[in-house]
Amino acid sequence: MIQIDKEKCIGCGICLPYCPMGAIHQDDVASIDQDECVECGVCIRAGMCPVDAFTREASPYPRSVRAVFSDPTSVHAGTGIAGRGTEEMKTNEVTGRFKLGFVGVGIEFGRPGIGTRFHDVQTVAEAVAKVGAEFEAKNPVTQLMKDTKTGKFKDEILNEKAMSAIIECLVPIEKLKELLSAVQEAAKHIDTVFSIECITRVAPDDTLPFDEILTEMGITRRINGKTNVGLGRPLAEGDAN
Repeated sequence: MIQIDKEKCIGCGICLPYCPMGAIHQDDVASIDQDECVECGVCIRAGMCPVDAFTREASPYPRSVRAVFSDPTSVHAGTGIAGRGTEEMKTNEVTGRFKLGFVGVGIEFGRPGIGTRFHDVQTVAEAVAKVGAEFEAKNPVTQLMKDTKTGKFKDEILNEKAMSAIIECLVPIEKLKELLSAVQEAAKHIDTVFSIECITRVAPDDTLPFDEILTEMGITRRINGKTNVGLGRPLAEGDAN
């Protein structure tokens, strides 16, 4: 938990704009709204306090999930890597996770200034679970679930807050429209922002198999999408793998 030593604080206010969540407030001295703090550690790493009034101690579970989802220097015990998703999701897909006929879907919740509570992530996870989405086992959000068939999370972490979190799942392409419709409906019941990534193999004619579905639903695909070319250690072996 990150705290400010009130005996050291001189009330200069330098720290206030450094907090991405706006969780630092000041009267005579500065203080941290612990319910809003996501333990991203920006205030510590910035080193801006002239009297070194910020302190940090490891938080007990379940609050400890805040730092691993919000502090890019923290490593998830269940994945062995930092960051919010799998390495394939954010870097380069070489393991053959995404096969022809399937679409990988990433639903990325929260941003600096907003963040996300895990009960909102659960609301969307439960919605996509109902259409048969398969959650990525190596994703740290999946590891917070107590039932990956229903998308139900462990009760104790539902009100914890993070800067951002990503659901990663896989569906047959014929289920994509149903999944996106379910997400659109669930969005009416959550209090955060999110973006959606669709991941698929490029078809032999160089088209993206889900483009027609997105167009039908009135969803604009951004032209600055990422194309992974499989450089590095390609582990996929043909269309059947």
